[in-house]
Amino acid sequence: MARRKTKRQIFEHIEVIDAGAKGKTIAKAPDGRVIFLPNAVPGDVVDVQTFKKRKAYFEGKAIKFHTLSTKRTDPKCEHFGVCGGCKWQDMDYKFQLEYKQKEVTNNLVRLGHLELPEVTPILGSAEQYFYRNKMEFSFSDSRWLTIEEVQSDEDLGDRNALGFHIPGMWDKILDINKCWLQEDPSNAIRNAVKSFSVTNGLEFFNTRNQTGLLRTMMIRTSSTGDLMVMLQFFKNDKEKRELLLDYIAGTFPQITSLQYVINEKANDTIYDQDVICYKGKDHIFEEMEGLKFKINAKSFYQTNSAQAYELYKITRNFAGLNGDELVYDLYTGTGTIAQFVAKQAKHVVGVEAVPDAITAAKENAQLNGIENVDFYVGDMKNVFNAEFIEQNGVPDLIITDPPRDGMHKDVVNQILNIAPKKIVYVSCNSATQARDLALMKDLYKITKTQAVDMFPQTHHVENVVLLEKR
Repeated sequence: MARRKTKRQIFEHIEVIDAGAKGKTIAKAPDGRVIFLPNAVPGDVVDVQTFKKRKAYFEGKAIKFHTLSTKRTDPKCEHFGVCGGCKWQDMDYKFQLEYKQKEVTNNLVRLGHLELPEVTPILGSAEQYFYRNKMEFSFSDSRWLTIEEVQSDEDLGDRNALGFHIPGMWDKILDINKCWLQEDPSNAIRNAVKSFSVTNGLEFFNTRNQTGLLRTMMIRTSSTGDLMVMLQFFKNDKEKRELLLDYIAGTFPQITSLQYVINEKANDTIYDQDVICYKGKDHIFEEMEGLKFKINAKSFYQTNSAQAYELYKITRNFAGLNGDELVYDLYTGTGTIAQFVAKQAKHVVGVEAVPDAITAAKENAQLNGIENVDFYVGDMKNVFNAEFIEQNGVPDLIITDPPRDGMHKDVVNQILNIAPKKIVYVSCNSATQARDLALMKDLYKITKTQAVDMFPQTHHVENVVLLEKR
């Protein structure tokens, strides 16, 4: 049976009224249904063309702007609107913060049906650009073409790209000239690598055909001045590989860690690959309040270092430790929060599912001379059981910082069984946080909540909640 084609509709003079989840803005159709738009700002008055119709909503895009919102600002990036990275760059930062705050509060109240204390205002980021410490770029031999380029008769010349995936298209890469997310020399390195590779005939990867040499490049910067560059090659071509790596090392002597991977698999993930150090060290250091964190090519570390520090300070402040407590840090990652609160606690126990992260956590604790922490590896819902509690003791406080999906219900149930006096719940997804908190609301009340903006120009927001026993 042939699929029924969605009938596209055009609605004229529609006011955009709000910002919603996933960075989309919200308008109302004449029949009262919600319309989700990817390319407008609250306050704009637009004509909308729909491309998806559901029972309760439409998805569409603004095709004509009658009135521009006073909440608008000019995007700084030349790639805005094509690159899917910084969707809110056309919205003034103070309004970005307002909508992030509103989303968090709405999720807690509407989804979780939770009673909130007076909400502490969202903490904005001091840096609204050049705040990321890690960027990953992809090579492609068939770069994304703009509509103007497709329609022009001119020879498009070099089709190579080094940049970002077009949203929703796994094989299309937008060539990036200047990205506003990572401080220099990030742009200089990327542009130099592209130029040198084109000049010297190094083949850029083709995802569909699985051909070419150059796959991806990762750049990590750090507040200590360390700089890591890691290239991913599809083939083991020593001559071409060393030609490029020697050029990078010679042109950018400030690189302290130059590494590479030879990945002949179909996908780009490096977690099952050997990373080879070509020059310098196989790691860089990040520093926070005198604590040093060793970061290798596979390490997870918060991508906004300055704002991660603010997030951890709020977490520690909410914890209100006096030095006598046993603290559990669930989903501890590389143990940054665990080590950050350790000097104010009697003992900290961290749990994490990724073995490499726990290896790094133990190494960092040793490096920092922190002896009152223990780290365990395993799937949280399996490890965090009665035997584990018996072995490590009943915690006075639990800090939990789960992934976007939130906590498994078995983990929530175990927390309720243990019933510590206080819980600090750090979340990068207030919708799943609200779901988890709703399961705990009979035993715990929310006494503090504060959102933190880690990612300016995007819709992403972190939220910290303090729960105390009723």
